[in-house]
Amino acid sequence: MRSKLFVPGSRPELFAKALAGAADSLSFDLEDAVAEARKDEARTVLRDFLLSGALEAPHGKTIIVRVNAMDTPHFERDIAEVVRQGVHLINLPKPEGVAEVVRAAEAIAAAARANGVASAPGLLLNMETPKSLRTGAELACAHPGVKGLQLGLGDLFEPYGIHRREPAAIAQAMFAVRMAAAEADVFAYDGAFANIQDAEGFRAECELSRRMGFLGKTCIHPSQVAIANEVFQPSQKDIDDALKVVEAARQADARAVGAYVVDGKMIDRPFVLRAQAIVATARSLGLIADG
Repeated sequence: MRSKLFVPGSRPELFAKALAGAADSLSFDLEDAVAEARKDEARTVLRDFLLSGALEAPHGKTIIVRVNAMDTPHFERDIAEVVRQGVHLINLPKPEGVAEVVRAAEAIAAAARANGVASAPGLLLNMETPKSLRTGAELACAHPGVKGLQLGLGDLFEPYGIHRREPAAIAQAMFAVRMAAAEADVFAYDGAFANIQDAEGFRAECELSRRMGFLGKTCIHPSQVAIANEVFQPSQKDIDDALKVVEAARQADARAVGAYVVDGKMIDRPFVLRAQAIVATARSLGLIADG
């Protein structure tokens, strides 16, 4: 899931185009991208799309729906309508307590049963308030349905006078979310970059979040998708180096050796785990063959 493209729930003319596009994931948005007066309309439009059979043909994308926050009158109606076959994740804005996460997961499970969905979608929790940033691991561990944490820098920074492009603040927030996700053994995902015209700024933030161990980057415009796909895709050198480490680990295990050298670098289990993850990602993208 190198790239995740936001698709406003009130713009059905974009749905099929987005599904045919290059983004690894689509996030149909019922929250910020939809004006209050159009919330009911957007929910109905998206429900009809999800029931239309459009997702039945192979498309290879992760399908996400960002619902409205739990303290709004829209949350329960959103969940009841959009938990449908083919939806993989529900993106929950601004969760701040374990009880909220549990209640959201239970609402999703109930909607899945009511709608005849065999496997309930997981939860992607937005880390976009000071409290959620501080308690991210607790939120991520609150329920087995939580699959990932997503950083939201605009909501996290702007209300408190923190500049959205302040490098020190960005790095600290990314690190906090990545460590919370690591503690809970879920993925960390990077949020949006609002300046569509600043391609280099978007690329730089992608590169930072990849170095921080994030899975991919949210895109608010199709022009950002190619950059995210490129940055979060392992390079050929990454793949070659990882394959060397994995093979060296296989040989070392056969000899019961705990630490060893590959290309002049001391290798032990943490480095092997990273190499295995790179190889798995490369295989999932078709960059190397299985086996």
